[in-house]
Amino acid sequence: MVRTTPPRPLDVTKLFPELREHSTTATRLHPRPGTPTVMDSSVGGPLLWPTGEDWPVCDDAGAHEPYNLTTPAVERRRREILATANARTPLPGGEFLTAEERAEVDAADALNLDDLIQDPIPLVPIAQLYRRDIPDYAGPAGTDLLQVLWCPVDHSDRHYSPRVFFYWRDSSAVGPLLEAPPEPPVISDMYLPVPCVVCPEQVREYQYADLLPDELRERLDEWDEDEERGASYQSDLSLAPGWKVGGYANWSLTDPYPMHCSACGTAMTLTFTAASTDWNGMDCSWRPMEEDPDASPDTVGVQIGRGYSLYAFRCPESFNHAPATAMQ
Repeated sequence: MVRTTPPRPLDVTKLFPELREHSTTATRLHPRPGTPTVMDSSVGGPLLWPTGEDWPVCDDAGAHEPYNLTTPAVERRRREILATANARTPLPGGEFLTAEERAEVDAADALNLDDLIQDPIPLVPIAQLYRRDIPDYAGPAGTDLLQVLWCPVDHSDRHYSPRVFFYWRDSSAVGPLLEAPPEPPVISDMYLPVPCVVCPEQVREYQYADLLPDELRERLDEWDEDEERGASYQSDLSLAPGWKVGGYANWSLTDPYPMHCSACGTAMTLTFTAASTDWNGMDCSWRPMEEDPDASPDTVGVQIGRGYSLYAFRCPESFNHAPATAMQ
């Protein structure tokens, strides 16, 4: 499966050559529902996890928030019901769900699971990324695999988003595999990804405008004011949306703020982005050329806040230092 970003409306470096000094590459993952195995790069798929290593849990119960709680089984069933309803012809009277389906959905909505967030919560696999597939893989020497997991409930100390964990591995040294990782007894319905294969594609990005030198940013702002150009630096020319590795963060929700390692104070590097959509549904400039124009940009079933992205940063001084996140 191939997914290709359309060419940008124009080459912004011909107008602003200085931008070449403020650019980097990112690997768009383009996750699509599928059946990945432990030997594949994936989003929401199974992990190459050694049987002798305990499955990690989040024991930060004091930060767990009781929002949109459900269970993995109930959430999968809800999605199945909605997919069935969307695929059929309308019911008599214009009803979306049958009476039986409505009763099942209402029962799921009535679950009270608040007490479960007081216990340690097993993490949920978010991504597995092999060096061979990801041009912007940047792990420790001797590793070829990045595994991203998160605690699947909102955290008050993470701006009400999931807490993210990175695991770096040498896949050839894993040995016997854990066959059935534990599922969390409680999750937020927004943080359970659909198992997806990935279609990695490397693109070039340019720094978020407010982080550019003042003089260059002012010239870009002036250029952007001409709406007849049909292209915007921020929307069309600088930062790719969606799930990706590497690249730059988009700080459109807040002003940019420093991301410093909590262990050593070093400025951190963007490593991984989880997103609510693969492209902006209203502005399809970044929709892959192979995609059906009527396709939904929500390919993973994850929602960050009100449709934002979650940026996960690593410390360049030590891969053992905990990652930090920003929701934007």
